[in-house]
Amino acid sequence: MMGSFIWLVTQGSPLLAEAAEAEAEAGGFGLNFDILETNLINLAILVGVLVYFGSKVVGKTLSDRRERIETEIVAAENRAKEAAAALQKQQQRLTEAQAEAERIRQSATTNAQQAKEQILAQVGVDIQRLKETATQDLNTARERAIAQLRASVVAMALQKVESQLESGLDENIQQQTIDRSIALLGGSK
Repeated sequence: MMGSFIWLVTQGSPLLAEAAEAEAEAGGFGLNFDILETNLINLAILVGVLVYFGSKVVGKTLSDRRERIETEIVAAENRAKEAAAALQKQQQRLTEAQAEAERIRQSATTNAQQAKEQILAQVGVDIQRLKETATQDLNTARERAIAQLRASVVAMALQKVESQLESGLDENIQQQTIDRSIALLGGSK
């Protein structure tokens, strides 16, 4: 339909213009299809119709858009406030975590120092015990060596005495030795 109207306006305008002139001469009502004369009137009517009907649609569309933008702005501001609060909370948590880490580090340093002192004290005790054990072992070895030496000296002395006895103790020397031994035994009581 629109295509027919456009065809009539473009192609049929000379024919319609002639028909309109004939009717105007006859004194009747007619339509003026001259594009240059009627264009301003048509534009005025079109603008009037658009303003009358379009203002409600455009106004509603603009109002809806304004409400949507305002809602989005409020939502964005709320999200910004929430993000700022979350950031502050996380910064507070970070500060607390750093304080806790520092406390743990100091505690670990203190514990390490105490452990070091305990280990050094234990090492000192162990060294002292090892020295005492070494001294005891040395004394025991010395006493054992002295005992072995005494046993060797006694064995050698006995051997020498036996050899002297066998070689020739006379009766007189034997009697004197016995008397001396009795005198020594009698004097020690």
